[in-house]
Amino acid sequence: MTANGIRVVLADDERMVRTALRAILSAEQGIEVVGEAATGAEAVSVVRDLKPDVVLMDVRMPEVDGIRATEQILRTMSGPPRVVVVTTFENDAYVYEALRAGAAGFLLKRADADELVQAVRLVARSDSLLFPAAVRALAAEYGRAEPAPPAWVARLTGRESEVLRLMAAGLTNAEIAGRMGVGAATVKTHVASVLAKTGARDRTQAVIAAYEAGFMKAG
Repeated sequence: MTANGIRVVLADDERMVRTALRAILSAEQGIEVVGEAATGAEAVSVVRDLKPDVVLMDVRMPEVDGIRATEQILRTMSGPPRVVVVTTFENDAYVYEALRAGAAGFLLKRADADELVQAVRLVARSDSLLFPAAVRALAAEYGRAEPAPPAWVARLTGRESEVLRLMAAGLTNAEIAGRMGVGAATVKTHVASVLAKTGARDRTQAVIAAYEAGFMKAG
């Protein structure tokens, strides 16, 4: 996120959807729509060129779908943007695969303007999970439970385990600090350690890993 605000790229094969998203976001102070793409392949190219903070990525597009586009962006870019997949259906295997691929969250196409703006601001800050209850429901439906807990589970300290559970509940660093009675800097350190031990890019991937490892029970 730059000093001038949050830079956003819109990727959707429907022009009307892109136009509506642009109109909503452009009306918000501190948010700038810097580019658009109509296919997954075009999205990868536009994002590489413009280096936005947030990408709103349609999960189903021609040529390259949103899942593969997300993977390519996160795998090939240094300091990649936060990707939010946009979908028609909440309980969708494609959405879960996008989260596993590295998307920071998802947004329904029927979301209202306030939800859209809040989602963009939240993922740009990256200090809490977007729609934690929905992520939990997706993990319950589509999660690939591992046959045995991975090694990282045993390496978590008690504090780190508590932080991971509170992250999964959608709490911000400040809220976690208040709940645990510690300073925000201490929480930030715990979060960084959790991400390192789980091998996760961000909070969303750490929480997905926690459900799939059986560390947390979905549902």
